[in-house]
Amino acid sequence: MALHLHWFLPSHSDGRDIGWRPRAGHASARAARRDPDIGYLTQVALAADRLGFESVLTPTGLFCEDAWLTAAVLARETERLRFMVALRPGVTVPTAVAQMAATFQRLSGGRLMFNIVAGGDPDELRRYGDWLDHDARFARAEEFLTVLRGVWRGEPFSFTGEHYQVAEALLAKPADVEPTIFVGGSSPAAQSVALSQGDVYLAWGESPPQLGELIAGVRERAAAKGARLSCGTRFHVIARDTEREAWAEADRLVAGMDPAKVEAARARFARSESEGQRRMAAMSARADDRMEVHPNVWAGYAMLRPGAGAALVGSHEQVAERIAELHALGVDHLLLSGQPHLEEAYWFGEGVLPLLKADGILA
Repeated sequence: MALHLHWFLPSHSDGRDIGWRPRAGHASARAARRDPDIGYLTQVALAADRLGFESVLTPTGLFCEDAWLTAAVLARETERLRFMVALRPGVTVPTAVAQMAATFQRLSGGRLMFNIVAGGDPDELRRYGDWLDHDARFARAEEFLTVLRGVWRGEPFSFTGEHYQVAEALLAKPADVEPTIFVGGSSPAAQSVALSQGDVYLAWGESPPQLGELIAGVRERAAAKGARLSCGTRFHVIARDTEREAWAEADRLVAGMDPAKVEAARARFARSESEGQRRMAAMSARADDRMEVHPNVWAGYAMLRPGAGAALVGSHEQVAERIAELHALGVDHLLLSGQPHLEEAYWFGEGVLPLLKADGILA
């Protein structure tokens, strides 16, 4: 399968740093951030659209703008770009999501995708009123997707489960095209949901050997069930004209981190019940002095930021080589982001994308 490339929409804010701390002679930390207003998000979406990314991952969370509303507005500003809306099964009911998805598909010309987020930070989940444990959240996600897919058929659908019960649920105006469903997570529970209800299994990026082992295990499970499942991964990226320039940027990002916040983040990650977050923490602990865990794979993000913690760092040629390596290991979908997302989209789009196209890797 050819590689599908996706970008990230920074609906939580953007900037030139991972976790910026004020220094003497610098403006305030607030001034260093870019608010996620519609003008800036439009710039990022238009850049991704123009450069040839297939979609933008539109995140969800207390500190993000609403993913559905943001995607709906930006669909009017773009022509081809699809929107991978992050969706928490515990926040709304599947029948309502089915109706929203069908409307979005009609209004956008079929440009909706879903990233199912069943895990996450326990503190944030409880702020949403979600008190289920890890495995129960994934069991609920499986039921959620069962109902969602059942309703999409356009015929009355009934279901009785532990978390959802619907009787003769009906979508009066089904969409012609169902959204592609990405299911994220590194745990066996996440993989089970991906195998039963997902189109794409999504894992956070790690070193190619570790990621390859994870993907091989998922593909083996899929083959045993006779299922067809694509696999994807999520990385940040720092691509420059030379290797030296790229690593200088990585060093600058580390220099801007507050050591106290790094220690607090490590303590927080150690308490996480997320298997993916534990893998990110373990990856960071294995890194060398400059946080490199594999040639051109940098764990600097994992020092401070929750979620995806690895970045592809190097010259355009080196980043293209690592992407080719990931693709050879079974990565069909690659979700990327950068600091800031607007400029990094152009660094990657103008420097790396032509190399991937020349090699025949891209879809």
